[in-house]
Amino acid sequence: MKAETIQTLHPDPGKTNKKITVLKYELIKAELLLILSKNALTHTELMEELYQRVKDTFEGGVQWYGETVKLDLEARNLIERTNSKPQKYRLVD
Repeated sequence: MKAETIQTLHPDPGKTNKKITVLKYELIKAELLLILSKNALTHTELMEELYQRVKDTFEGGVQWYGETVKLDLEARNLIERTNSKPQKYRLVD
């Protein structure tokens, strides 16, 4: 049986993001939101923390899925980029 997929969104309305399995989406989404619930992180810090948390159990490219879901969460206004230098990601208040 084929795994259920979700069409992820992209913060740029002119772009289409990827379709991924719901299971992987939910896992990465939960981890990203948990990571960002503690403090704002740069893109590199966020992806490294995600990788360290799921690398031993996740099947697939952690960075690729992390980026895809991060863009989706931005498009859904659950996370946002700061205007600071370097730019950081944080949960939307």
